[in-house]
Amino acid sequence: MGQRSLRKYLYDIQQSIDSINEYLGEKRDFFAYEQNKLLRRAVERELEIIGEAVNHLLELDKSIAIDNARRIVDLRNFVIHGYDKVDNVIIWGVISKDLPKLKEQVDMLMAQTTIL
Repeated sequence: MGQRSLRKYLYDIQQSIDSINEYLGEKRDFFAYEQNKLLRRAVERELEIIGEAVNHLLELDKSIAIDNARRIVDLRNFVIHGYDKVDNVIIWGVISKDLPKLKEQVDMLMAQTTIL
């Protein structure tokens, strides 16, 4: 069951990253993001899912090879509990800088993890 759970949470992260990329499209435009409440909320929801999945991964394996795993969970908590203080610039930085690296790491972990 452990490997299956690991794969499930890794898959959830992959799906949320793919969804964020789909929502933003090829032309990444911060101004358009900032002006579109529906888009911002959709991205924030996917970040919540990513944070929750990473939290579950940490519960299963504290040594999981995901950089800044604790920060990812903390971002999830902030987006949920500090919804009125979410900074679009910070979220955009996460999308631009952190998500591509997370995607690489999750893809690598999925390739290494087999369902038993």
